[in-house]
Amino acid sequence: MKYWGYFVSKLLVAGIVFSGIGIGLTKLLPERTTFGDFTSEPWQDLPWTFAFMLFGLTFLGALTLVVIDQRFRCRTCLRRLRMPVGAGAWDKIFRLGSPQTEWICPFGHGTLRVFEIHFTGHMSDAWRPHDDNIWRELETLSTTSKD
Repeated sequence: MKYWGYFVSKLLVAGIVFSGIGIGLTKLLPERTTFGDFTSEPWQDLPWTFAFMLFGLTFLGALTLVVIDQRFRCRTCLRRLRMPVGAGAWDKIFRLGSPQTEWICPFGHGTLRVFEIHFTGHMSDAWRPHDDNIWRELETLSTTSKD
């Protein structure tokens, strides 16, 4: 729940910032121009058109950055995932599996597997949570090597 709450809060902050920028743009841009009896609407002027086109592209870029940032965060502690490890190979795709990158939480909460190739349409990222004791695997390896 914390993961989605953080995502919604980032979207709300981006929305508030860009609504303020939009209001500021309407105040800063020149008023409507008059040509004889014809008064143009704001969207018919070239400065308004370019300003709001750039505003829209910047807003979409910011939303994309918010989504990409959220995608590579831990689902438990919200820290950025680190240590990308490549798995699979393009030339040995049938033996080793499709190419993918695994990202791990620095505190061992889980691993995110991002597929680099999608055979059957869009394959969503696979989040695999780890159990609470991250040393269990190392302990089992050390006890089996002593035997």
